[in-house]
Amino acid sequence: MDRRKATEAEASALASGIRLRIIRLTKGEALTNKELAERLGRDPATTLHHVRKLVETGFLEPQPPRRGKRGAKEIPYLSTGLSWALLCQGSPHHRDIKQAVLEAYLGEISEIDVGELLQRRLVLTLGPDAREEFEQRINSLLDEFAARADEGGADAFAIYVATYPSR
Repeated sequence: MDRRKATEAEASALASGIRLRIIRLTKGEALTNKELAERLGRDPATTLHHVRKLVETGFLEPQPPRRGKRGAKEIPYLSTGLSWALLCQGSPHHRDIKQAVLEAYLGEISEIDVGELLQRRLVLTLGPDAREEFEQRINSLLDEFAARADEGGADAFAIYVATYPSR
């Protein structure tokens, strides 16, 4: 997949665990600010701030308005998939984005039964070339599946991959 370098505004927007969770929640389902606030356990005003930032930077796209339960006009938002197409290395926000990804992951798994979490751990001892090959193959596999069209009616699931020094 061809990626481009994130702009300063895009990288800044991604440096928030809540915003990353909003992007994930709206991946296949358009949600209103109120629905997002309920799912995240946040107040709607705070959530709206994050939604507006994500719309402004192109990560969310407003959908046609709809009427809520009480007849009020509500705007649902859908993820554009932009976050997967960006490179954030070299950004002044790179470290903050890494922290936000971890926060989003921990927040998401805290909401599920640990029995639903499929985990694998592995320690490898690889030279620089083999490690680069390993990481490239993981990235290629993720890109391949990210490019596939969503299968209607299928269950969505999330993936978190991390490599770190084994000390």
